[in-house]
Amino acid sequence: MNESVNNRIKKVLYVRLPCWKIYPGGVIYVADYIHKQRPDIKQELLDLAIVPAKQRKQVLKQRIQAMQPDMVAFSWRNMQSFGPHPEDDALDVVMQFDYSPNLWRRFKAAIDAVSIIYEYTASRFRNFTYMKLVRQLLPESKIVVGGTAVSIFGKYVIKHCPVNTVVAVGEGEPTMLSIVDGDSTVVGEWYYKDERGGITSSSRTENFDLKKLTAVDFDYVESIFPEIKQYTDDYVGVHTKRGCPYQCHFCLYNQIEGHEQRYRDPVEIVDEIESLNTRYGVRKIWFTDAQFCSTRRSTYHVEEILDEILRRGLKIEWTGYLRLNYLTAALAKKMLDSGLASLDLSFTGTQEVINSLTLGYKLEQQMQAFQMFKDAGYTNQKVKLYIPLNAPGETRLTLQKTINRIKDLYQMFGRENVLPFIFFIGIQPGTPVEKLLIKQGYLNRNYNPLTFNPFVIKRLLYNPKPLGGIIARSYLKAAASMDKNSEYIGRATMDLIERELAESRSLRKIDFPLEPEKVIEKA
Repeated sequence: MNESVNNRIKKVLYVRLPCWKIYPGGVIYVADYIHKQRPDIKQELLDLAIVPAKQRKQVLKQRIQAMQPDMVAFSWRNMQSFGPHPEDDALDVVMQFDYSPNLWRRFKAAIDAVSIIYEYTASRFRNFTYMKLVRQLLPESKIVVGGTAVSIFGKYVIKHCPVNTVVAVGEGEPTMLSIVDGDSTVVGEWYYKDERGGITSSSRTENFDLKKLTAVDFDYVESIFPEIKQYTDDYVGVHTKRGCPYQCHFCLYNQIEGHEQRYRDPVEIVDEIESLNTRYGVRKIWFTDAQFCSTRRSTYHVEEILDEILRRGLKIEWTGYLRLNYLTAALAKKMLDSGLASLDLSFTGTQEVINSLTLGYKLEQQMQAFQMFKDAGYTNQKVKLYIPLNAPGETRLTLQKTINRIKDLYQMFGRENVLPFIFFIGIQPGTPVEKLLIKQGYLNRNYNPLTFNPFVIKRLLYNPKPLGGIIARSYLKAAASMDKNSEYIGRATMDLIERELAESRSLRKIDFPLEPEKVIEKA
């Protein structure tokens, strides 16, 4: 790679590849950081997510021709084809195809599945087409590809990139800075395709010092990306730390960001929030950390942030994924007083599944934390429970225990305020759960995690029999009843699961054990 990175970059065009409309925080942080370190470099940001699909290629071509950048840096957010998101409902389609009693709905689900897979296939190829367009128009330019998608699938992505392309894995700031500086050795974790098509790679040797990530200069960002105003009427993402020390079986955060937690300066964080609030009227903040409140040390950092928000009297609403292991009554009150909008967290109502997934907390500790919020002045904030139903280790008994715990939360917060989110574990490459399922024969050892094969994709959305049928049928019944009442689909689904479990016991139609099964061994 040394021979290709030998000239300092003068102009950078960032291109955010199409995805659903969500604040482009990652690329904004990188562009802001590069500007502060090298203010003489000209930068622009083109967000294809807000460009009509038919115009994207032409808009990109025009921007390249007008700017003539030395480097084009693509930001790729999502890639895996089974991941449901606001623009489609792959989860609903899979359950309709496998379990709907209505043949027409099953047939329609098959058509919808083909349509979804086609669109994912086409969008992936289109993204590589944008890169090839850059190489065609700018033969000597450098191309960098980063973002969450390539942090997971970098070694697959680099094979399809044009020559002289760097795929940056994980944190983009140090890698981008070393490339724009023309360093002979590029910093960070990356894959590189050279002029002859050969691929080399490098692992990271150290993590980025987050104290260097000061409050975003929105004057500058707006000068290179005036379209930022299209995102300020909804939740805007703010980063407070990176890294995760936990080893949850289905998660890749600790691989992407590292195991060591690193923190931004609380004053800089709140400066950024205040700037968003006063400049754009932003009232909704989403803390984009793997988990906003996770370790004992991180709770002290969270408290400093909340103290600063309260000291400045900012009128905002905020939320983010929470872990409640080390919550105190005082911290719960500060969260509520500073504008906590909702409690968003992973939840399963049984210690067996918590242990099976190595989630790293005690259920009773979590339930005590819920009570702390109630005692600290909870009013009507939504309690959003992201429930990994039918995960490895789930049994009929553990499922019933989860339902019982959800009922406890209904009683604590009011049924209308508790929102169980139904989702299944998506199997990601390199995770412990993937290794376990390969070992058990559920997945082929040589399977392609980026396959377009619908039958493999279904297996990657983990919902095996026998519980899979009960959950899916309950979900479909709940979805069908949505037109008849205003009940939230997650609550209705859990009610129907409980009913079906009870009926199976009474009618002795049990094709899976009453007793708790042995928890699945760890990979």
